[in-house]
Formats: sequence, C-alpha cells, structure tokens
Amino acid sequence: MGSAILVVDDEPASRMALAEVLGDAGHVVSTAVDGREALSALGQSDFELVLTDLRMPNVDGLSLLRQIRESYPQTLVVMMTAHASIESAVSALHEGAHDFMLKPLVYDEVLTKVERLLQHRREAWERQDLRRKVEDRYHFDSLVGRSVATREIARRVEQVARTSSTVLITGESGVGKEVVARAIHRHSPRADAIFLPVNCGAIPENLLESQLFGYVRGAFTDAKQSSEGLFSRARGGTLFLDEISDLPLGLQVKVLRAIEEKEFLPLGAAKPQKVDLRIITATNRDLEKQCAEGTFREDLYYRLNVFGIQIPPLRERREDIPLLVDFLVGRHNTEMNRHFQGVDNAALKLLSVHPWKGNVRELENAIEHAMIVGTEPWLTSEDLPSGVEGSGRAAGNHGEDVGDELKGAMRTYESHHVSSILHACEGDKKQAAERLGIGLSSLYRKIEELGIDAD
Repeated sequence: MGSAILVVDDEPASRMALAEVLGDAGHVVSTAVDGREALSALGQSDFELVLTDLRMPNVDGLSLLRQIRESYPQTLVVMMTAHASIESAVSALHEGAHDFMLKPLVYDEVLTKVERLLQHRREAWERQDLRRKVEDRYHFDSLVGRSVATREIARRVEQVARTSSTVLITGESGVGKEVVARAIHRHSPRADAIFLPVNCGAIPENLLESQLFGYVRGAFTDAKQSSEGLFSRARGGTLFLDEISDLPLGLQVKVLRAIEEKEFLPLGAAKPQKVDLRIITATNRDLEKQCAEGTFREDLYYRLNVFGIQIPPLRERREDIPLLVDFLVGRHNTEMNRHFQGVDNAALKLLSVHPWKGNVRELENAIEHAMIVGTEPWLTSEDLPSGVEGSGRAAGNHGEDVGDELKGAMRTYESHHVSSILHACEGDKKQAAERLGIGLSSLYRKIEELGIDAD
C-alpha cells in the first residue's frame, strides 16, 4: 500500500494533476487549496508527506511548514515554487523542509524524489526500531533498581507498553511517576511520536480547557486566531496527565469523552476533532476517596484505571538506593561536567537509612548538592546536606554502633526494619511478607538469617 500524501496548492489544475500522478503511483492522496485547509486536514488524518506550494493565500507555504515542524515532526515536507522565488525555497530548507521542486513540475522527477524521501523515512524508522529492540533487551530507561518492587514495576511496564490501554500511575510525590510513564511510551508502538507531559495542577483552572482542547478564532475576546490544544498536539503519541486529581469536574466530562469517543471539541468549534493518542495519568492522591467525596467522577476513574501501577515510596525499597545513587552521580557528572566516581561507604550508609520523605526527587537533590560542594573523586558524608547527614545517623544507628562497613550497616537496618514490620503486623507473617514485598518463604529465611525474634 502507498503512503498518505497531502498536496497543497491554490492552483486547481496543478493541484489535481499532481494528485492524479501520485494516486496512479499507488499513494493515498488528499488535497488542500491553502495552508489553512491543509492544517485542518492534518488535524483529521496522519500524512507521511506534504507537498506544498510556497505562495498561497491565507496561510502560505512557509507558515504551514513551521506549524508542521512544530506539531507533526514526523511528517516530511517538500516545497514547490517557481524560479522567481527560489531564494524563498532555500530559506524553507533552513526552516526544516526536506526538499523543494521547481515549477512547472516534471512528474517523473517528482515521483523519483517522493519515492526516495519516503524510502529514507522508512529506513530511518527501521533503524530506530532495531535500536530500540536492542536497547529493550538490556534496560528499561530510568527504572533503576533491583528491589522486588522495582522489578515488578518493570514487569508491568513491559506488559502494558505494547497496548494502547490507559494507565493510572499512583504513588507519593517524587517517587518517579513520570519516569514510569516515559518508560511505557518508550517501549510502545508510539515511541517515535511525541510524549507530552502536562501537570493539571500547574495550569490555572480558567485556562486549562483551552490549553487541553484548543480553541477556534473568535471563541472568546482575545482569540485572534485558532490555537491547537495539547490533545491535538499529542496526536499519534502519548499524553501524560500528571496530578489528574486536580482536574475540575467540568473538564472531567470532556476528558472522558475524548478517551471513550477518541474525539474532542475545541472551544468555539462546531465540529469535533478525531484524535489518536494514548492517555497515561498519575496522581499522589486517593482517587477512590475523591470519588466517594464527589470531587472525582467514578466513570472517569474506572476508565483511567484500566491498568494501574503503584510505585512504593523509596523508604520501602531501600535496595534500590545504591543503584540510584550511581545512576544520579553519572547523570550529574555529564550535566555538571564533573568526574566523581561515586560516594564513599560512610556516605552511602547515611543515604541508605535516611527516611526520604521526598523520595527519589529528594535523593537527587541531595546528590546534586553533594556534587556542588564536594571534591573529586569521591563524595563523602560531609558533602551531603545537613538534614540527610543528621537524620541518617539517627536512623542508621538505632542506638548501636554499626561501624563503617556498608554490608554490616545494611544488615543492621534490614534486621530493624523486618522486626518493626512484624511488630506492626502483630506477628502475622503472611501480612508482614506482603508489606515487605517478599514471599512468605523468603521472610522465614530472613528471620533465620538475621536472628530475629519472630514473636
């Protein structure tokens, strides 16, 4: 099957002749009389290639090119122009056009050029797909960790990534909900399209609807021209709605319709727009409680929670801390042009037992602080923020001297943590194992290895 191509030209004879030639070559061809009509067509369908005249009324070819590069970056654009405006065509190449053709067109040359561009596009996508498959075999983006909980999150990401189902990610602030959302997108069939994150709580309520769904010219006093919304901009990709619990009730209805009907109505528009995108949402609140209180729609909650991923706080997956520290040091070495080899044992001991109320975000801030004040090659406990240093020592010692060796410090912490969970569960080992995220047999083995009084 041929490619989807849009021909944009205000000259009827030229437009129809080119469309016929491309159609006879097996392509699926649509036409538009100017840039404005082209943008409307792009909003309704996906095109691999746009052939557009440079000089047109309303929205000219250069303006069309800029909007395509911003909103539809995977679409190829070829400019058509007469000899008199060849300088403008060269300017269009600098703006991001993939090629230009001189009028009057020689159709054999047009077909050759179109086929070459489309072939290059297919080969580029095949290379990206191959590279992604190789990368998929060895890592899951920034899902760093070795704990049972992190391995379970990676497993669930792998399960849901290949589908188009909506996903609800829950967990405390700073646990890495956007990291998980990006991992889902990165390993999905939409990986080559846009991932667009939106914080619903960061946009003023009176602007949120127009930001999400866009508006047409004249929809309100200041609407001098139409504006594309985030639902439209994320077309073909993934829209990540963070802090979905902050979405006003009135907008919840429109979001539900967009998910169920795959269409939405921009402000002031008479006709809904079709949209193909994936929705991933996240919250640090209890949506079931909000449903009971009447501040969140039950039907939307069930539609969002087709597949749920719960991210435990960092204090419940401390096995991840050493790997996270290594990852963060490496990343900030690149960003800050530093050359730290890592943290020393004393610093890692403090980091491993700190309560981390701000989760991974707080850990990252602590590492960045240490790398600003520290001296290469190793970060030390003195480089850590005072809050981490003080509370870490208090949490790590538990009233006893654990020494400097990391293995001994972790064993001491593990013993106290398992004991405290057993105490909280009043000796119910099955419940304790569930809270610890390990199997019952593993818990019995831990009790024996650590010499814990299970009663």
